[in-house]
Amino acid sequence: MIGWDNFNRIAYRMIELAYINILWIVFTLIGLVAFGIFPATSSMFVVVRKLIKEEESFKIFPAFWNAFRADFLKVNGYGLLFLTVSYFFFFDFYFLQQNSGKLQFLYPILIFLLISGTVTFLFFFPVYAHFNLKFFQYIKQSFLIAITSPIEVILIGATAVGIYFITTFIPGIIPLFPGSVFAYVATLISFRAFARIETRKNVQI
Repeated sequence: MIGWDNFNRIAYRMIELAYINILWIVFTLIGLVAFGIFPATSSMFVVVRKLIKEEESFKIFPAFWNAFRADFLKVNGYGLLFLTVSYFFFFDFYFLQQNSGKLQFLYPILIFLLISGTVTFLFFFPVYAHFNLKFFQYIKQSFLIAITSPIEVILIGATAVGIYFITTFIPGIIPLFPGSVFAYVATLISFRAFARIETRKNVQI
């Protein structure tokens, strides 16, 4: 049976996540979606990490705004990079479909690269919020952590799929929870992978 204190804590945490999700949507719109989605998402992960770590003197809106403002150009650079890679995959698969039978041997290579890119993307925002690295090191570390953490990759992927199906049945929760809840769960799962890095390489988390 959940005690009153635990109930209050869970309820307050849900209110915090709803607030963060609303900020995520608002700041995405402020960036006209195309230029707002990546900075808003990275800011959401930064704030969620602080929430989980229970950092002192921490207020949600100032933390979100500071992360959004500080990383706006940099994170949009990553957005452009991921968008370019996505277009590469789309164009290549379309090209192979139009040339069926001639270049079939390329399918396994493209599928491998697509899977590698997807798992890298799954870990990108938790890694970005967690570590202080140089530009391309975020991509490298996201990939390395992902390929050495198959269980965490599956769990994060399952979380994304689960939230997607829940929102299709209950679309009313879209303004309040999907983004922030995914960021919260993905960050918790990522901590397991990061802890192994700390053990192996003595990296400060």
